[in-house]
Amino acid sequence: MSLSQELLDILACPKCKGDLHLTAAKNGLVCEECRLIYPIKEDIPIMLIEEAQPLK
Repeated sequence: MSLSQELLDILACPKCKGDLHLTAAKNGLVCEECRLIYPIKEDIPIMLIEEAQPLK
């Protein structure tokens, strides 16, 4: 099971409130504005700024 498009449409970056999109591997949500990737673990997006990884 993956994240539904409906959920993706309402999620926003907790830091800048910008749009998010799935990584190619569908294992994280990317905020291009903040250059961060929020991980997805067991189909649950971890939307904590301190858990985010820098976008490479």
